[in-house]
Amino acid sequence: MQYRNWGERCPRWDGIRSETLDLDGRRVHMLLADTSPDARPETSPQLLLHGLAGSGTVWLDVITSLTAFGPVIAPDLPGSIFGETTIGRACQARLAANVVFLDRMTLHGLSMGGMAGLRFAAEHPGRVDRLVIVDSLMPVPMRRLERFGWQTLGRLVLTVGPVIARMLVWAWGRRLVDTKLRYLTDPEQLAAAGQSFGGDMTRAAPESIALAADQMREVPNHPARLAYAVTAFASATSAAFVSQRRMLAAIDRVSAPVLLVWGDQDRLVAREVIDHVLQRRPDWHLQVLESAGHAAPLEHPDAYIEAVCGWLIRPISTVRGPDVD
Repeated sequence: MQYRNWGERCPRWDGIRSETLDLDGRRVHMLLADTSPDARPETSPQLLLHGLAGSGTVWLDVITSLTAFGPVIAPDLPGSIFGETTIGRACQARLAANVVFLDRMTLHGLSMGGMAGLRFAAEHPGRVDRLVIVDSLMPVPMRRLERFGWQTLGRLVLTVGPVIARMLVWAWGRRLVDTKLRYLTDPEQLAAAGQSFGGDMTRAAPESIALAADQMREVPNHPARLAYAVTAFASATSAAFVSQRRMLAAIDRVSAPVLLVWGDQDRLVAREVIDHVLQRRPDWHLQVLESAGHAAPLEHPDAYIEAVCGWLIRPISTVRGPDVD
């Protein structure tokens, strides 16, 4: 779904526009917003990376506020369910393939977008000024037996499972879409569905929920999206549970200042995961959003803006030490 001005869809989104460009043979859709006339003297492009079950539109309610820090870009990543970026092969939906969009800027990554942003910041030092990681799955602390299970049975499941899952998606994708639509169009079911991820999605703006429902209705016209999403999910799960060494190495190598934003009702990312990362990187900052689930910028955009903008206005020299709220 694209608009020359998203203000046509909702007045709050005025000034945000859709643009499409060709990149490495792919048609990449992104949301763009120009720097605010009242921007701070020193600006930096703000790149916003969404999670698996979404698109750049999950950031719509925070984009305008972030233009105070520079132009904002929110691309649709390969392998997302709602995104309109086209890919030719399933392997292009994997985590590593998602970093090709990035350049020097302040990077905000939600969920799987946070994992992609972390990898990029580690592999390309100097191109990310600051990194904001939001409700993102990180390497999970495990006992020796758990680690052995993931290295053996878990690896096998993540190798064979996506093949079977893609076949099931092709066969029953329409039924899955109808189920998700019922959640998005019935407040009671939406509240119940939110229990899986934490928080209460009925607190998201009605315009955002209506947009998600319209995007879900378009999915049957693009059946490959669900299949590619399976590949993306398997890649992210492997990074957090099976191939932890690569992700831990990325955590160790990041040199840019990092802010972790975590909703205290997030059921996908437990507090022990956040604490595990902070023990490894005590120089990273943590901002806890109360009563927020896994999609904090969508559920609590004002709280997200307050937390992140308060960190962004601080000089870099003051954001390299521990700051846990």
